[in-house]
Amino acid sequence: MSTLSRMLAYMSKTKESMESLIRLLDVADALPGAVALRARSYDLLTLPDGAAVVDVGCGAGRAVDELSERGMRAIGVDVSEEMIAAARHRWPQADFRIGDAFDLPLEDGEVAGYRADKVYHELADAAKALEEAKRVLAPGGRIVLIGQDWDTFIIDSDDPALTRTIVHARADLIPNPRAARRYRNLLLDAGFQDVKAEAHMGVFTDAAMLPMLTGIAEGARAAGAITPEQEAAWASDQRTRAQEGRMFLALPIFVASASKPGE
Repeated sequence: MSTLSRMLAYMSKTKESMESLIRLLDVADALPGAVALRARSYDLLTLPDGAAVVDVGCGAGRAVDELSERGMRAIGVDVSEEMIAAARHRWPQADFRIGDAFDLPLEDGEVAGYRADKVYHELADAAKALEEAKRVLAPGGRIVLIGQDWDTFIIDSDDPALTRTIVHARADLIPNPRAARRYRNLLLDAGFQDVKAEAHMGVFTDAAMLPMLTGIAEGARAAGAITPEQEAAWASDQRTRAQEGRMFLALPIFVASASKPGE
């Protein structure tokens, strides 16, 4: 899934929670910083009109629609059948397919561009996913990876020490929490060229993002890193901040781009 969907994986798979997840993603995707970051990722693809590009972990399909508006032949792929169904409902004219990063429903060299937005931290074997990216990319094709570093979430709270414990404990539940900081080296190891990396900062103060913060605490408590009482106190602090317009969450986000060698 794209954008913050993997960050909210603690949510259940019920229809109601999936609809809530999509609404929350819509809020996050509409923030000026998120809009600018997506636009930056499209620019880094540097593809001509009509070029085929796959958005891996497309979620509800917003990036696929935006890429199409830029004149590209966009294909959205997501492992979640529910997300693909939502994407097809929202953008019926677009091409959405069920599949995962290790086995994309594409032919060898079918696309000129590959984009994965906040997906690789969910992949235990990033190198395998990049080999699949190379398979589906045509010679000279472009790849852009976007992701947040789970170990360095910045959250204002009344208890900084407890916050550090919560952040690191939640990060330890992610298959590959530090994937984003490794993008450049992963791309180099996979044989890509012209590799470049950028750092951005996503800032979230909207109360609509509160479920993500309480979910982080819930995950830390479920892992045994904090007590139920600590979770309750920390979540209460965040709820109060959200009600007073004082919630603050900042996410270091890394963007890497590269090219597949030409033949």
